Amino acid sequence: MYHLQFILNGLIAGSVYALFAVGLTMTYGIFRFINFAHGELIAWGAYGLLWFSGPLLGLPLIWAALPAIALTICIALAADKLVYAPLRHQDRITLLIASIGLSFFLRSLLQLVFGAELMTYGREAGRGWEIAGLYVTGVQAGMGITAVAFLAGLYLLLTRTLLGKALRAVSDNMELAGIMGLPMHRVNRTVWLLSALFAAVGGMLLGLDTSLDPFMGLANLVKAFAAVLLGGAGNVWGALLGGLFIGITENLSVAFIDPGYKDFVAFAVIIAMLLFRPQGIFALTRGEVR
Repeated sequence: MYHLQFILNGLIAGSVYALFAVGLTMTYGIFRFINFAHGELIAWGAYGLLWFSGPLLGLPLIWAALPAIALTICIALAADKLVYAPLRHQDRITLLIASIGLSFFLRSLLQLVFGAELMTYGREAGRGWEIAGLYVTGVQAGMGITAVAFLAGLYLLLTRTLLGKALRAVSDNMELAGIMGLPMHRVNRTVWLLSALFAAVGGMLLGLDTSLDPFMGLANLVKAFAAVLLGGAGNVWGALLGGLFIGITENLSVAFIDPGYKDFVAFAVIIAMLLFRPQGIFALTRGEVR
């Protein structure tokens, strides 16, 4: 039962990591580069909720989430228009360096606006429930339900809508999709919108359960990157399973090593995947968002 509690905690944390990983792998599946600034979108989403629920507007958390998500999406769309779009036809190294530079810029801007000290939303975890010997707090329940709802929405978008089919077609072959008349600008905007949406929601859910600091985006980018490598770059559902695996393994490791070292799990997964199966466990034969 002791270990089942860790597995349950890992599933909840892993569902949030899956949100991070899905957003990261979508940009890779379409644009074929790893967006290192994705971590800062996570942080801006979390801090945006703090900002709009506190000194700026004083909204209740559930309503403050809307402008926080809008702010994160605006940052992602501006990054694409001002940084990535002009470099779209350059090699991947150029885009990689640009994303690293943008990550430093957004993190520094975050520190300039909010400072470098730890912050919290000032909310209690809420009452919990004990079911079959397993304990879940109100915050954890909300995290798990919200993450599952957004992932289910993504599934319906990709499998039941014309826009989802367009995203999958562009992921298969961007040039051919453009020749066939698909609205590439709309697809590009949708990818950045979805990526920022999942980053912001994941950041806010994580902020409800932990504290906020300007480097939270970098720490969780590593976990998202590990999940993407585990699931296979460009594979949305592989990234989802990878995120769950990282969350469960990370929490189970607490039973055997010091909790301060649990972030080691993500680094270990990255090293192992790069050494033994760089294409990922659920690798696709062609890059695609599915």
